[in-house]
Amino acid sequence: MKKTLLATAIVGALGASAAAQAATVYDQDGTKLDVYGRIAMGVAGGGPEYNGNDEKINNDAEFVDVYSRLGLRMSQEISRDLTAFGRVEWRFDGDERTGPSGNGNTGFKEVRQSYIGLQSDQFGTFQAGNFDAFYNQFVSKPFDVYIDRGLEFAGHPTQSRGDSIGYYTPDLSGFTAFLQLKHYSERGLTEAQETSEGDVIAPQGGVRYAQGPVTVGLGFVEDVARGGGNAEMLYGLIGSYDITDQFSARLGYETRDDNNVRGGGFDKVGLGGTFTTGPWAFAADIYDVDPEDSDSRTSWALGSYYKVSSNFDVFLELQQADQQSITLLDDDEIVSTADGDDMYWLTGARYHF
Repeated sequence: MKKTLLATAIVGALGASAAAQAATVYDQDGTKLDVYGRIAMGVAGGGPEYNGNDEKINNDAEFVDVYSRLGLRMSQEISRDLTAFGRVEWRFDGDERTGPSGNGNTGFKEVRQSYIGLQSDQFGTFQAGNFDAFYNQFVSKPFDVYIDRGLEFAGHPTQSRGDSIGYYTPDLSGFTAFLQLKHYSERGLTEAQETSEGDVIAPQGGVRYAQGPVTVGLGFVEDVARGGGNAEMLYGLIGSYDITDQFSARLGYETRDDNNVRGGGFDKVGLGGTFTTGPWAFAADIYDVDPEDSDSRTSWALGSYYKVSSNFDVFLELQQADQQSITLLDDDEIVSTADGDDMYWLTGARYHF
């Protein structure tokens, strides 16, 4: 295994880890069922001193669950060139007792992914349900290397996560084109409950080129207001280059138009890299984020990861988003200030199965 692939296993999202550690519980006559997941716990602290309403919050250190999850991956060969597949994945709290006698949760707190589809080597892949945004999978993925915070480009929930359909082509001499549609429905709502936007379809699409050491993705997202966007278009051009088997560099640009009512426009430039040596992997990224309606900021993130065994790794991540300074006044007297320099940190361990 090349060291760049080792870095992916250590630093990457669950999909890479799950693929390496998944246990096949059934494989017969073209039908296959894999079980995968991870238990991850750590300690987190720091970060912003104030929330979005300019209210002071506690950012002391805390013992936390670090995105523990359990998943099933299923597939069945229909013909030599056509395979049906499905996947379901849950998140659960791994750091504390849950249920009626615990903190009131039922254990599993979220269906993170649940989708079905058809895959053809000749015609491509079609899927429907609740899955990661194709924009993230094909464009912003080179920067999506941190377990928690650090990604400033559009992530996996972007105009996705439920009521979505998507298609991507097979590999065409290194090129893969993709298109996804997310539907926001108001079916069953009364007139008083309906929003001003009504039923909305949010498309995203683009093309990725991946050949040898080079990966480049170009894509768009219609960032509709129903999905937390500002009702404007988002565009990204993001790529990576494997300089050696140990070092991979990445560079990206992302922009979103400013809306006359909601604002929310920005330009972002990101630069980073991943270095691996033996069981170690190190990641570093820096962004220049220039919002249309506020001062620009410099955001950075660092991560170090050590693979104790094929199933167990430990990590430390640091992130400074360079939040805007806040000054709270009471009768024109300064009550409290925050300079935005509080660094967020997370350390812990994960066991993959």
